Amino acid sequence: MSVVPVTSADLDAVEVSWFSALCSDDYAYLGVPDGALRSSWDHCRDILLEAEAQGFRNILCPSSYQVGQDTLSFVAGCAPLTEKINMLAAVRCGEMQPIMLARNIATLDHMLQGRLTINIISSDFPGEVAESAYRYQRSREVVEILRQAWTRDEINYDGEVYQFKGVSTDPAKPYQQNGGPLMYFGGYSPAALELCGQHCDVYLMWPEPKAQIAERMQAAHTVAERYDRTLDYGLRVHMIVRDTEAEAKEYAEHLVSKLDDEYGRVIRDRAHDSISLGVAHQAKARELADKFGYVEPHLWTGVGRARSGCGAALVGSTDQVMSEIEAYQKMGIRAFIFSGYPHIDECKSFGQRVLPNLKTCSLPHEYGRVPAETPMTPLGAGERR
Repeated sequence: MSVVPVTSADLDAVEVSWFSALCSDDYAYLGVPDGALRSSWDHCRDILLEAEAQGFRNILCPSSYQVGQDTLSFVAGCAPLTEKINMLAAVRCGEMQPIMLARNIATLDHMLQGRLTINIISSDFPGEVAESAYRYQRSREVVEILRQAWTRDEINYDGEVYQFKGVSTDPAKPYQQNGGPLMYFGGYSPAALELCGQHCDVYLMWPEPKAQIAERMQAAHTVAERYDRTLDYGLRVHMIVRDTEAEAKEYAEHLVSKLDDEYGRVIRDRAHDSISLGVAHQAKARELADKFGYVEPHLWTGVGRARSGCGAALVGSTDQVMSEIEAYQKMGIRAFIFSGYPHIDECKSFGQRVLPNLKTCSLPHEYGRVPAETPMTPLGAGERR
């Protein structure tokens, strides 16, 4: 029985995703820059191609103003290089005029033939410090405009930030039907939960003790229930899996063996989410951990010493990691976004040790968003006007 009602209550599979380090986030030793692991086009592309080869069903392509790859440009570049894997593109709401963003996403969705999912991000832009209420209002309006663009014939919107009247949606019709690409969203503040509960499909969480994850799920569900909706739930967590627990824990220590904590703080602080409530909860988990960094028997918080955002890893043998994933699945988690350092090596490790034991799925397909044939849209098989 799941912690809360979930949209995919009868689904006996999970969407298992990997992570492409577009934003200067790949290391052999945490906090030690390695030129061979820089976020170049070649390296980020190779992470994605390895994830597809291993059988991952989706891959998170993050967004941040750091040296690396622009998210939507990267997704477009990888579209013709891939065949099966979905791409979870992070979109920072407000960076692009919303109607043009809707068109951009629709173009990508057609290029990928429905293999696109969207991670809605609400945060400051480079050089901007905005009030939280304004940022979430802006994000809400962007999401509502995207929904109109993907489900109606015209965009008519009168908001606090954006106003549009009588704009044709023909250029913004996506490949996916019944609502367009799924929207994934993460955030712990009341405003974040309100936006997610009303409009989004998958509520993403960072790793904490399971009791706290259950609280996050309940908080999100309480909002969704007010809108007569349910959500699916996702967990973003790093992975260190080896043949034995001892080997996994030894590698965890190896990973931080050259970390200077002051430089680790610099890495954390340069992220745009470094002062968010979610990041504060990750810091709290580190404070509650034992002297080895474990806040639960297999949940190691050492990653957070040199990383903002997702700051903990599941560490253990194949069987132990499988047991943890199964426990989360019973709680109601339907989407997992995993990663590890270095990203290609750990993609192979997880792909070979754990992934064959999991029944996986693509949530857009499970939701009935991806048509069996080219849709009757202006960019598809519809009438050209």
